[in-house]
Amino acid sequence: MAGPLTGVRILDLTSNFMGPYASLLLADMGADICKVESRQGDTTRGVGPARNKGMSVIFLHLNRNKRSLVLDLKTASGLAALKRMAAQADVLLHSLRPKSMQKLGLAYEEMREINPRIIYCGAFGFGQRGPYADRPAYDDLIQAGSGMAMVQARKSGPPAYVATAIADRVVGMALSNAVSMALYRREKTGRGQSVEVPMLETFSHLVMGDHLYGLTFEPPIGDWGYARMMNADRRPYRTLDGYVAVNVYTDTHWQRFFRLSGHAEMAQDARYADIYARTQHIAELYAFLAQVFETRSTAEWLALLEEADIPVIRMNTPETLLTDPHMQAVGFFGTEHHPSEGTIRTIGIPQDWSESTPELRLPAPRLGEHSAELLAEYGFSPDEVEALLRDGGAYAAANQGSSS
Repeated sequence: MAGPLTGVRILDLTSNFMGPYASLLLADMGADICKVESRQGDTTRGVGPARNKGMSVIFLHLNRNKRSLVLDLKTASGLAALKRMAAQADVLLHSLRPKSMQKLGLAYEEMREINPRIIYCGAFGFGQRGPYADRPAYDDLIQAGSGMAMVQARKSGPPAYVATAIADRVVGMALSNAVSMALYRREKTGRGQSVEVPMLETFSHLVMGDHLYGLTFEPPIGDWGYARMMNADRRPYRTLDGYVAVNVYTDTHWQRFFRLSGHAEMAQDARYADIYARTQHIAELYAFLAQVFETRSTAEWLALLEEADIPVIRMNTPETLLTDPHMQAVGFFGTEHHPSEGTIRTIGIPQDWSESTPELRLPAPRLGEHSAELLAEYGFSPDEVEALLRDGGAYAAANQGSSS
C-alpha cells in the first residue's frame, strides 16, 4: 500500500488551484486520480516558469501522483466515456458550477443512476440556496467577500489579499476532508452521496472563527476583529543582523521574557499579568518587543529564547527554507528526474504514518499522457480506445523524451 487511500478511484474534473489541491492531497494519500482535462488542459499548465509548454511550476506541484486523461465532454463519445467510467469510480470530483454540470448531463441525479455508491463532491463559489449561487468565483473574490481583505487592512492599510492562494487551498483541504469522510460513511452504510463545498461559506468559517469577536454576542459587546492578529507589529522582529519570529504567549513566557530582556519590573505590571489583560494592551507589548529585539543579534536571541523555552524561529525566505537545517534533516525537499521536464525539486508529504506510508509515486503528467492507459483500465477495449481517439472524444499525448 502506498497510502491509506490505495485502491480508491477518483475521476477528477477540477482545474486551476482549489480542486487540484484537493485531489493532490488525496493522491498523496494513495488515491488513484484520473485527471480529466479538456484539449486545452488545466489552466495552471501555463502559470509560472516552464521548460516545456504546458508543464509550468504551479502545475507540477499541484498534480503529482495523478494521471491525465483528455476527454472532450462536448462530444457524445467523450461524455459517454466519462459516464461509463463513473460506473466504476469511487468518487467524482468537480469544481464547475452545478448548472454547468447539469448542462453537461453530469448532475448528481444522473451519476447516482449510473453508480449508487459514487461519492459526488463539488467545490464552487457559493452555496446553492443563496442569491450568489450561479456566480463564478476565484480566490481573490472569496478573500474579499469573506472579510479577509478588510481584516488585512486593519493590519497594514488599504484592503489587501494574503500573498498566497489561501482561499483556494483552505477550501481544497476542506474538499479533500469531505471526500474522505464521505468514503468512510459509505464503508459503514454502503451508500454514496453528494457533498457540496462552497468557497465563500467554507472560507468564512475560517475567517470568522477569529474575527467575529465582539459581534459574537447579541447585542454586540465590542467590535469585530481579534486585535492581536490585526496589530501591525504582529510580525517578525528585526534584530541587529536579521529577523526572528517569536510567540511570547503564556503567562510563563512573558514573565521569563521580561526577566531575560532586562525588564523584570514589567512582570509585576497588572496590564500584563494574564492573557485577558495583555490582549487589551497588545499594541503596547508589540511595540515593546519591536524595540527590544533590535538590541541583540539573531543568534543571541535564538540562544536566549530556546534556553527559556519561549517559542522562536529564525525567519526564512522561500529560498532559505530549502536549506533550513530542520527541513533538510526531515528530507522535506528533494529532487526527482521528471520524464519530460528533467530534474525538478519536489515538495514532501508532511505527515509520517506508521503503516500505509504515502509515497511520491508519479510525476505530474503531460496533457493526455495516460489517456489510452486509463481508458483500458476502466474497461475500454483497444478498438474502443482507438475509436475515441479517432473521433476526437479523447486525446492522447505523443511520446516525448526527457528534457535535458
